[in-house]
Amino acid sequence: MGRPWLLRLVIAFGFAQAAVSMARPAVSYRALSLGADERAIGVIAGVYALLPLFAAVPLGRRTDHGRCTPLLYAGVALIAGGCALSGLAGSLPAMAAWSGVMGLGHLCFVIGAQSIVARRSAPAEQDRNFGHFTIGASLGQLAGPMAAGALIGDDMARTSALALVVSAAVAAVSLTSMWRIELRHEGPGHKRDAAAAKVPVHRILRTRGVPAGIFISLAVLSATDILTAYLPVLGEHRGVAPTVVGLLLSLRAAATIACRLVMTPMIRRLGRTTLLTVTCLLGGVLCAGVALPVPLWALALMLAALGFCLGVGQPLSMTTVVQAAPAGARSTALALRLTGNRLGQVAAPASAGLVAGLAGAAAPFVMLGVLLVMSGGTAVRTGRSGRDPVVTGGPDGCAPDGAAGGPSRQSGGAGPAAAGADGPRGGAPGSAAQRADAAESPGRHSRGVR
Repeated sequence: MGRPWLLRLVIAFGFAQAAVSMARPAVSYRALSLGADERAIGVIAGVYALLPLFAAVPLGRRTDHGRCTPLLYAGVALIAGGCALSGLAGSLPAMAAWSGVMGLGHLCFVIGAQSIVARRSAPAEQDRNFGHFTIGASLGQLAGPMAAGALIGDDMARTSALALVVSAAVAAVSLTSMWRIELRHEGPGHKRDAAAAKVPVHRILRTRGVPAGIFISLAVLSATDILTAYLPVLGEHRGVAPTVVGLLLSLRAAATIACRLVMTPMIRRLGRTTLLTVTCLLGGVLCAGVALPVPLWALALMLAALGFCLGVGQPLSMTTVVQAAPAGARSTALALRLTGNRLGQVAAPASAGLVAGLAGAAAPFVMLGVLLVMSGGTAVRTGRSGRDPVVTGGPDGCAPDGAAGGPSRQSGGAGPAAAGADGPRGGAPGSAAQRADAAESPGRHSRGVR
């Protein structure tokens, strides 16, 4: 990874995500120790996304007009506070409230971090940089559940509280890596950029490629989120120990990391639309398969394959939304994508809780499988309608080494960069932030991120 700022951001994101991924199953176990049933678990998981659902767009607007780093610090503070206070909570309503604070902190961090990647990446670097950025999330999702499973034992009330307090400390560690991630002159605070950023939300949502990117991201994140929240419940019903559940969740995250490490050659070979379609459809089948009463080794294999499939949707949906968004509204577009994610995180757990209460703990996985299959259909329709997301660089849109700064191409081969530059069409110059970064680091746009 050739850009030091990106490496530091990935490390910080890894610790922040590890704290959240450690806390989510710990919250489920602590709620179970307080007498929660499947419906209550669904409500608590939904509250995690409720505050972010309303806060995402205002935070994105603020980031379009200012610097991103303050959101990172606010996010860490809220994550740490929500984790620690969840561990001290003695009632289900208090658990739900502090879970919401944790979710708001995660939203702040992710909006700030994604906006930094979008600003500091040339169009031809975006698939690669967003892929590397999401490796931080995958590393956190790998380590967090494993740590939670190691700490949570037979005394579920005490050990789950301990896991939540430890997760707060893990979140605080991310502060050690958050230096010089964003230079002071990089924020789009210039008056001409701020004036151009007043793009109505409805215009962003009607931009080609944005709705498809939002829905695919919603489906993939809902599957990941419910898997984290409900695999402990399924494990309780099937007699699987918390330690084993933690290892299974970590196996899923490890497969996601492996996927993102090989994403560049997969895009080169298959193209973005085909890759999104195949992984969403296969992921839907595998997610539904988790509901089957299979042996533990078969469940582990399914979760590994599911993790690989789920690794594609998030980084490619980020690139899709960033490249399709109007000039000056990139952070708002990313925030709308996160709003879709949080809408899924509110609706999916509530629906999962209802379905689990009526049909058992395995039923939510079938519901999520259907959602993933629908997202695969969305990717197919997007490709057939000629709205394949802009992919930059070499064959099938992948930027080969040494050509990261070349002109971007649509998968259909039409012309120079369409929606990938800082203007809504290819001929527009880069933003002031990108020009300043280019002046600071000559040759960045030709090297890419190794």
